[in-house]
Amino acid sequence: MSSSTVTVTTWSLEQTAPSDLRPAASPRGDAVRVVRSEVPSPEFSRFLYASVGGDIRWTDRLGWSYARWQEELGRPGAETWVAYERGTPAGYVELAAQDEGVVEIVYFGLIPAFRGRRIGGHLLSYGVARAWDLAERWPQRTPTKRVWLHTCSLDGEHARANYERRGFRVFRTETGEEPEVATPGPWPGAFPSA
Repeated sequence: MSSSTVTVTTWSLEQTAPSDLRPAASPRGDAVRVVRSEVPSPEFSRFLYASVGGDIRWTDRLGWSYARWQEELGRPGAETWVAYERGTPAGYVELAAQDEGVVEIVYFGLIPAFRGRRIGGHLLSYGVARAWDLAERWPQRTPTKRVWLHTCSLDGEHARANYERRGFRVFRTETGEEPEVATPGPWPGAFPSA
């Protein structure tokens, strides 16, 4: 039995100065708040990861143990910022401090029910600003000199455009074959079938 593959293009994007950030407008009113999840919680982070990425093939962390989640979330300079709409989690941005003043936006996205409601641009803008001022919260880290991320052709159709509107520039493009995987939704077997 042969497994099928899909062609995937991956774009790596960066900002090299805080002035590169072009913030999106904030949603009207006070219905959307962005809050740092300061207590590392594997349960909550796995919920966000599976709920945001379930329909766009985020699967690399699904097999992680509780201890692996704890390790990742507990690293100095690892931060999770969560957007809430009227008290309900709508999406998140996960930051990871790297060497020499580099911060990676490891994950960013919205739970499907919250997409298309002008929350994504605001959450990304907020998360990028927190990447630029990360060393203020982690004094042992070098001040941020570069913020980067990658997105691919499997992500939401507006993902790359949102990053570019926020001031990110492509610095590398790669194309390759990846195994075709099912989209499990928030938990295996629970995603509604078409």
